[in-house]
Amino acid sequence: MHVTLIDRQRRRVPKGRLVRVAKAVMVAEGCDPETEVTIVIGADTWIRRLNREYKGKDNPTDVLAFPQGTREGKRLLLGDVAISAETAQRQARALGHSLADELVVLVAHGMLHLTGWKDQTPRQRRRMMKRGEEVLRPAGARPRT
Repeated sequence: MHVTLIDRQRRRVPKGRLVRVAKAVMVAEGCDPETEVTIVIGADTWIRRLNREYKGKDNPTDVLAFPQGTREGKRLLLGDVAISAETAQRQARALGHSLADELVVLVAHGMLHLTGWKDQTPRQRRRMMKRGEEVLRPAGARPRT
């Protein structure tokens, strides 16, 4: 499993920890060992453009997931996860924990979207949040409370 993390912003982020969480989700979700994922951490202006272009929403958001297709019958290119460090920082402050902890939650959430989890209905969201907690615990991360 290969995770590429691209940091396009100035805040200090725990890159190694975020890569470990992404890989832990991939293992928990049964991804092929040849799976590749890219995680990009940027600013609100950047993610707002992505959100407007791909989701039709003209506002910044915390995380977006862009699933890819399959190649030769294997899920080699799982997809891309985009995270706004600015939005993550605001959410972390509001929830009373660190930016690092919030980024861990957002990486796990984005990875779950790449593996097929949905959160469009209240029931889907509850199930996805529960799964997020399940995959974060073994990865040594604290789920959002």
